[in-house]
Amino acid sequence: MKITITGSLGNISKPLAQTLVSAGHEVTVISSSADKVKAIEDSGATAAIGSVDDVDFLTKAFTGADAIYTMCPPNYAAPDFRSFMNTVGQNYAAAIRASGVTQVVNLSSIGAHLAEGTGPIKGLHDVEHIFSELEGVSVKHMRPAYFYVNLYGSADMIRHAGIIGGNYGEAAELVLVHPNDIAQAIAEEIQQPFTGKSIRYVTSDVRTPAEVATVLGTATGKPDLKWVEFTDEQAYDGMIQAGLPVELARNFVEMGTAIRSGVLWEDFKVNQPEFSATKLEDFAKEFAAAF
Repeated sequence: MKITITGSLGNISKPLAQTLVSAGHEVTVISSSADKVKAIEDSGATAAIGSVDDVDFLTKAFTGADAIYTMCPPNYAAPDFRSFMNTVGQNYAAAIRASGVTQVVNLSSIGAHLAEGTGPIKGLHDVEHIFSELEGVSVKHMRPAYFYVNLYGSADMIRHAGIIGGNYGEAAELVLVHPNDIAQAIAEEIQQPFTGKSIRYVTSDVRTPAEVATVLGTATGKPDLKWVEFTDEQAYDGMIQAGLPVELARNFVEMGTAIRSGVLWEDFKVNQPEFSATKLEDFAKEFAAAF
């Protein structure tokens, strides 16, 4: 197959490209950075350097592909995160129409069934709906859970404050996933024919924040590590002090409230998907090695 994937060599796209190349497919990797050309080519793929803001570039990169993988790259400097993601989604849709591609695997998120109250995930809800209007195009929306790698953002808190926390309590539910498991699921879907518009959840483990603290603490030599619940205001202030833009901090706080209430997981629970391989204890070894 000829497969074009977006996302450069990110947490998902890199292992996805490696898997597809190893399976014998002709893979093109879209990146905005010319510095990534050598690494992309070393992986056995072809580099296409350009911007997701450029519909003509995207159309050229998609043309001739049997299937494509789309993801909205993060732009943490965007003054309106949801608007930015809508623009990217519209650009992808225009390029899909112009290129004639008929098979699309799209990276969405757990919680994308909700139009409001989920922080940055709202934009992915919108992209799903933009893609739903593509006539004659089969789309598989991948809805992964909360990325394990997001926990790397708590490393400094663990080191310097001796705690880990968020604006939800230690007994809340966390549905977690490893990017490698997401890449494997995408590889499975993109190599097989499918029809219509459908959704696949991808998750590796379900744990509580208290368990996350215990497992990461044990792995990093801090067996007494505890999860601390912050108020929304404390969480927001902490992010601002850490240098996050206001728009991003507001979105992350809102996502935390959706975790606290449990609404983020409600559709996931209805669907009861199979679990992937990487458990929290497996990720904790990676976390400790980087810690």
